Amino acid sequence: MKKTNAMRILEKLNIPYTMLSYDDDGEHPLAKGAAEVTAKKIGVDPSGVFKTIVMRTDTKEICVFLQSAIHEINLKKARSVSGAKEIAPIKSEELLALTGYVRGGCSPLGMKKQFRTFIDSCAMEREKIYISAGVRGEQICLAPADLVRACGAEVCDLVL
Repeated sequence: MKKTNAMRILEKLNIPYTMLSYDDDGEHPLAKGAAEVTAKKIGVDPSGVFKTIVMRTDTKEICVFLQSAIHEINLKKARSVSGAKEIAPIKSEELLALTGYVRGGCSPLGMKKQFRTFIDSCAMEREKIYISAGVRGEQICLAPADLVRACGAEVCDLVL
């Protein structure tokens, strides 16, 4: 298994994690519910799989949000926690240039730049959560508090 930037960061910080791989040929469209499909493929509760959502504010700041697969992000709450008047997801075609990751394989760890990161508080209710390892077809399982530390993230309510 080839190590991703996300794995290298966790190892450098001595944060324990496990890897789960699943079949993903990268050819299928990523639509609403893709994180739930990932949960099914790795055999875990979808509420523990956290999708990475990259957004741009009205001041052009890039912010990263992590939300459980079973929930929609509340844009009003995202605006509030980021201090933005307006906020919207970036376009899929911008993701690689901004983060170094492709859609469906975007990890909150190891992006090209360190962006402000916000994790929904429901993550803290779980012993372990699953995030993208930085490539499609691989998930990292780790303690949510460890992810908060590794990302320098703010825990907040983001649920719709």
